[in-house]
Amino acid sequence: MTILTVDENQEVLDKTSGIIEKLFPDASLFSFTSSLSALAEARNREIDCAFLNVNMPELGGLDLGRYLKDLNPFVNLVFMGDHTESSYEALTLHASGFLPDPAGEADIRKEMDDLRYPEEWKKHKRVFAQTFGNFEFFVDGKPVAFKYTRTKEMVAVLVNNRGAQTTNGEIIACLWEDDGDPEKKTSYLSNLRQDLQNTLSRLKVSNIIIKQRGSMAIDTEKIECDLYDWLDKKKDSQYHYLGDYMNQYSWPEFRHAELDEISYAMDDE
Repeated sequence: MTILTVDENQEVLDKTSGIIEKLFPDASLFSFTSSLSALAEARNREIDCAFLNVNMPELGGLDLGRYLKDLNPFVNLVFMGDHTESSYEALTLHASGFLPDPAGEADIRKEMDDLRYPEEWKKHKRVFAQTFGNFEFFVDGKPVAFKYTRTKEMVAVLVNNRGAQTTNGEIIACLWEDDGDPEKKTSYLSNLRQDLQNTLSRLKVSNIIIKQRGSMAIDTEKIECDLYDWLDKKKDSQYHYLGDYMNQYSWPEFRHAELDEISYAMDDE
């Protein structure tokens, strides 16, 4: 579990962090006296639980909580401060709890024992990629509607490459093969990438894409996928490969042949 503590008072911050370290020695703990520094850290890693002083300067604890919620809808927000002034706003953020500041060990333990999103929620993945049969991409059980049809196909390319960084040129080769002007396709690809970013940001799952200059990859740890599960667990997988793979696309032919070979070998066992 990754825990964030934020309080402008260094003494209070040390006390809160010390209690958490004592109660949860295996947790990854990040402590800040600045909300802006805490937010920068949260943009680089997924925060499971945050203890936030509501009366922070520059960026208040409640506003910081909103940003953390945008980054991870299942973050547990525990606000610390004056209940009467801030409790309603905390409720609108579906906070996990509200504590006095500073909080004692018993208070912190009680909140951690009754989190809104317990640690087992980390096993719950909001994104599912279906590759057997036709390719489909789901968030919270609903097919994702992109602005452009080829945006979905671009996602299929990334899923097919199983976490490997895929260059813009490789994506273009899959989506258009030898069709048309490559320079024009590069401009179109920029539109697809923007569509992908806008759509995933709106659904609050933008962290499933790992971007580098001129390439992208799917973060295989943050999505569920029938292909990944079947390759990992074989006959014990809840998914079954029956010879159909991303049927609406022609470019995955080599992966399709590979899956056939694996399936035949499994049948011979």
